[in-house]
Amino acid sequence: MKIDLEEENLKGSVLGLVMALLEIIQKMLEHQAIRRMEGQSINDEQIERLGKALLRLRETIDKIKEEQGIADVVNSIHKQLDSLVDGSLVSYK
Repeated sequence: MKIDLEEENLKGSVLGLVMALLEIIQKMLEHQAIRRMEGQSINDEQIERLGKALLRLRETIDKIKEEQGIADVVNSIHKQLDSLVDGSLVSYK
């Protein structure tokens, strides 16, 4: 399976792909932070700094998507990636 990028707006499509991947990485960082908090492997000060950093990352991603007008492209790429991953998981079952 392939990810379809709009040829007429390749710059926006590539930026959309990059932003979708950044969102995935951000979500993974959030999950890791939660695991570390639940495991009590970080202190309150570290939790506060980590929370602020993740919030700034989310705000920056959202701002770029808005400024570049690529929110729909990012959502489309997310759907394609989800479908790709779901297809991969099914083949390994």
